[in-house]
Parts: sequence; C-alpha cells; structure tokens
Amino acid sequence: MTDTNVLERAQALLSDGERVTKALLRKVTLPGGAGVMGLITLDNGEDHTKPNTFGPGSLLELNAAIDAALADDEITSIGVTGKQFILAAGADLTAIQGGGPDAVRTVAELGHAVFRKLGEGANGTRKPTFGFINGLALGGGLEVALHCDYRTVMDSAPALGLPEVMLGLIPGWGGAWLVPNLVGADKAVTLMIENPLNNGKTVGGKAAYELGLADAVFNGADYLEQSLLWAASVLTGETTVERPEVDRGAGWDAALQRAQGIVQAKTGGASPAALKAIELIAAARDTDRNTGFAAEDDALQAMSLTPELLASLYSFDLVQKRAKRPAGAPDRSLARPVTKVGIIGAGLMASQFALLFVRRLEVPVVLTDLDQARADKGVAYVHAEIDKLLAKGRITSDLANRHKALVTGAVAEGDKETHPFADADFVIEAVFEEMGVKKNVFAAAEKVVSPETVLATNTSSLSITEMAADLEHPERVVGFHFFNPVAIMPLLEIVKGEKTDDATLATAFAAGKKLKKTTILVKDSPSFIVNRLLGRFMSEVGRVVDAGTPVEVVDSAFAGIAPMPPFMLLGLVGPAIALHNNETLVGAFGDRFYVSPALERVVEAKKAGYYLPDLTIDPEVLALAEKPENPEVLTADEVRDRALTGLAEEAQLMLDEGVALAPQDIDLAMITGAGFSFWNGGLTFMLDVKGYSEKANGKRFH
Repeated sequence: MTDTNVLERAQALLSDGERVTKALLRKVTLPGGAGVMGLITLDNGEDHTKPNTFGPGSLLELNAAIDAALADDEITSIGVTGKQFILAAGADLTAIQGGGPDAVRTVAELGHAVFRKLGEGANGTRKPTFGFINGLALGGGLEVALHCDYRTVMDSAPALGLPEVMLGLIPGWGGAWLVPNLVGADKAVTLMIENPLNNGKTVGGKAAYELGLADAVFNGADYLEQSLLWAASVLTGETTVERPEVDRGAGWDAALQRAQGIVQAKTGGASPAALKAIELIAAARDTDRNTGFAAEDDALQAMSLTPELLASLYSFDLVQKRAKRPAGAPDRSLARPVTKVGIIGAGLMASQFALLFVRRLEVPVVLTDLDQARADKGVAYVHAEIDKLLAKGRITSDLANRHKALVTGAVAEGDKETHPFADADFVIEAVFEEMGVKKNVFAAAEKVVSPETVLATNTSSLSITEMAADLEHPERVVGFHFFNPVAIMPLLEIVKGEKTDDATLATAFAAGKKLKKTTILVKDSPSFIVNRLLGRFMSEVGRVVDAGTPVEVVDSAFAGIAPMPPFMLLGLVGPAIALHNNETLVGAFGDRFYVSPALERVVEAKKAGYYLPDLTIDPEVLALAEKPENPEVLTADEVRDRALTGLAEEAQLMLDEGVALAPQDIDLAMITGAGFSFWNGGLTFMLDVKGYSEKANGKRFH
C-alpha cells in the first residue's frame, strides 16, 4: 500500500473545487492466452473540452484502482488509458494554490507513490503494465504512462509533452528521471526545456513514437483494440520490445551544454525551473530511481518558494478562469445566432478566417473578392488545409467533405436578393489596412445585408468608431482582431466602438467562444492592447538603436523578459506592419512613440527583417541604419531598464484610459497574443516583481 502518511496529508488537501478524475477498472480478456488485463480508464465525466487532471482526489482514485488490480488474482496485467481523445492534462494546479511548500511536497510525493506502483508493483505483487496514450497527454498525463513497462500511442494524438518549465515547475512525477533514462539526455532536453520555453510546444503521436516515448503507434479508428492485441502479443512473447541503448557519455555532456545555451537564450538564466531541469537531467545519468524521484520532490518544493511559481499560478488562473468569463462582456442571452459567415477578401488572412469559421462554427462561409479567380484561390487554400487535416487523421473523410462543401467563393456583387452576403449574419473584412478601403467595403456590404448583420473588422490599429461613422447602422460594427497565425494564436481582441451595441458585442463574444479563442473586451483606441504595448516596446528599442546602440546588444537585453528579441520579433511581424503600427501610434499619442527613419528605409528597401537565416544581421540592413555623430551606446541592462520603464508607463495609461478593464486583461492579452511567459505572469505582474511599476507610476499594478 501507499505510505499512509502521504495518504493522510493528501486527504487534508481534498476540496470541492477539484474536478475529480475517476479511475474506472474493468477486466478485459486478452486473446491468445495472454490472460486478463485490468484496464483502468481515466474519466472525469466531462467531454473532451475539459481534460482529465490529477489533483489529490484523482490520485487517490487511481491509487485505489491500481491496488484493486494488483490484489485481484484473476488480473494478470494492467493497462491505463483515458476517455476519448484525452489521457490526462497533468496536475490540477488548484490543489497547490495557497497551500504553500507543504501542499506542493504532499502532491509531489503522492504522485510518485501512486504512479510508481505501475512500474514497481506493491506489497510484493508485480504485474506487467501498459500505458495506452489515446490522446492529449501533458505533464503528469504523460508521466503516468512513462511509469508503465510498455506504451502505445495514437498516431493522431494532438499534444504530448512535459510543459512544467513553462509554468515555473519541473516534471515532478518521475518525468525528470524517467525521460532521459528512456530516450537519452538530448531528447529529454527537447521535451523538458526547449519545447516548454518555445511557447509550450508539444509533439503529436507519431513524433512521440519516433522520439521513443512509445513502443508502438496505432491509428485512431481502432486504437484501443490494436493496442490490446499488441499488448497480448508482448505478454505471450510473440512481440519483443527493444529500445536503443542510451548514450551516457559524450552525448549526455553535449545535451547538457545545449540545454545551457537554450536556457540562457530564452530566459537569460532568470528561470529557476529551467536551471533546475538541467540539474535534474544531469543527475539522472547515474542516479537510481529512488534518488531521482526524491530529487524531483525536493525540486518541486524548492520551486514553490520562487516568485516564478506564484506568477505561473496567477497566469494559470487567468487562462483557466478569466479567459472563460471575459470581463465586461454583455449578457450572453443577447447574442444573435450566426448561421452564415461572409468574408470580404480572399487572400491568405481571409482564407485562414474561412478555415477557422467553417471548422468551429460549421456554417456556410463565403469568401468574396473582385473576381472569381481570386475567390476560387481562397477556397482552394481552405480545401487544401482540410485535406492536410484528413491526411494526418485529425478529421474523418465525412467531416472533411462536409466542411469543404460549406466553403464557397463568389464575386462581391449583387443586390439584397442576389448578393453572396444577403443571408449572412456575420460579415468580417480582411482587406488592406487603410481606413478608406475599409470604410468603402463596409458601405458596400451594408447595402446588401440585414440591419442586424454584424460587420466585424480585423483591423490591428485603426479606429472602429471612425470606420462605422458613415454607416446607417454603426451600432453593428465591432472589432474582431485575430493574431497571426490565426489557427494557432489564442487571443481575439473584441473592440467596442462608441456606438457598438450590446447585441453586437454579445454576438461577437459568442462567436469568439465557438471559435475557441480567448476573448478580451477592448475600448476603441489606436492599436488596442497588444499592438499598442508592442509599439511602445519597439519605439523604445528603436530610439536606442538609432542613437547608436548595436542591434545585437538590444536583442540580448530581453532574454527571459520578451518572448523573443525585439528585432527578431520585427522579422516575424514584418517591418511594414510594425512601421504602420508605430505611425498610427505617433499620430494618436505623440512622442511617447517613435517612427524610426532606419525602419522606414528598411521597409522602402522591401527587406523582410533584420536577420539573415543564419541569425546574423543582414549587412544590407546595417547599411540603412542611422549614423549618429555622437553615438550613445547603452549596456544591455540600460536598454532593458529604459524599455520596461516605458512599458510600465504605457500599461498604466491604458488602464487610466479604460482601454483595458484591469491589469489581468493586459496580462492575459500579452500571454495569449504576444507569447509572454507564464512564469513571468505576463507583463504587469512581472513589472511589479522587477520594480518597474513603482519606478514609472509610483505604485504597483497588483
């Protein structure tokens, strides 16, 4: 049995707030004389939008199921799988919020004690175990399978990984020791450090198999049946599982060196969790299981004393709770149904919209453009993306055909009876970022749609109020600002113009929820939340570079602060878009913002960014730089100080103006729209911790 002291401590952490994941045990007779498997299915009773998690109650449930399977003489092997599409999404962090180091220590030890029974048995009883990874498996959801003797994975499983470092934690239920000893240190660095620090990147089922996390990979259609047949063949000796030997010499050393480089580049050495993960991988080379797991317990307890964990729990609360109940959103009962979507334009952005709308809303979507050829090109893009999803096993052929049939293209012409938008409830524009162009397409659309049709704009910086000013029904215009790439970035800024009514806003929020986006209410103001703050950021660093500080020094100043160095970010966003954003902000707010003459020349030269593919500065861009007579060369610390002081000032001004309702909305926006890290708490939380809030504004945000 599990250590009774741990069980007693876990009982004290039980709460009504935990959505308990049940561990449902049933007996399955395997073919070929392979015996009876005790198959444990993890299921919290919710659909796939609410994944299984492991809090104290869930771990105690699993503990009881494993004990029952080990004690049942009829059961000769044990399997663990999850409800449809989900194994488990890791720890339920609500269990440790406010509990302090003791709560963290208890949850760490309990997870180890329960999961270890899958790899080691209990009370002298040991049975072969199988982890059947039938879908999403993150953190503890992957670790529960890693403790098993053998693993299979569904080829279309969308997300496997160990994201803990992103959260200011470490893989603490065996992962930090098991993974390097299973697949080697280099792959462990990728899974435990590189991917989490790359905005929580995960791997799919096929990739997990190729990495060696699973011993077999099967198709999703009959995944569990194939897995059980494979398990039977292993048990009867028909199949022998062979795993490559792990390089514990030079390869391990090289992996640790690579990890140091990643952590320095991504965090500037400011993430205790990332540094601790390196330490644990290093120790896993020659420690036994007991020592390795004890080190994980110690590490988690140590992490509980860092401000990074507090910031992570704050961030986690934002994306789990505030994101689901957007502040300031009207009563959802006011939302009107959306039964057809019209998209003005058929270029790449418009086509991405069409793909998202048809997949999430499953209603007719029509792309319009100036001629049929352009419209057809947009439809072809959507069809090709759907075909890719089908090829990956992400959707069925029936669903692919249904979605394709819902997307059409047409020329933007006709009257109220014949126009493609005549029966659309929601029309969104994706045309050139110029006020006159957007006003013209909305004026044309208003003539052919109903008075209640929502007219949404994806503008990244222009005034919603001005865009709607000349319309007969300005109350139905709303900002609906996606971030690129549309399918991946979670944030959707919903912008209220001066005359936008509650029904329009409610419809926009309801649509955003169905699109599975994080929606935030924003007051109509130039560049809204994310782009205004990024504009201030780029203004500060642009001034510094134009005054004489090298780009390389500036880019080195923000490791562990910004999601990527500012001039690398410029290449991702595009110099022309960044220039337009700052021009808009200078026009609205004056010299707090800055239009760099050097950036103007870069745009005029049609350069894609400041860096070449080998991550060296493009010499042609350097030739376009300002050449000050008396250059002012700042240190990286001075650059960071100047930029963060500016961001603290701008964030407070935005709150004073009502652009964002609260600091939490700024942080949620910067995490989900700009990739700011969980372990920093987004932006304002970080500015508080580092002292910039009080320096710039004389007070903290929180």
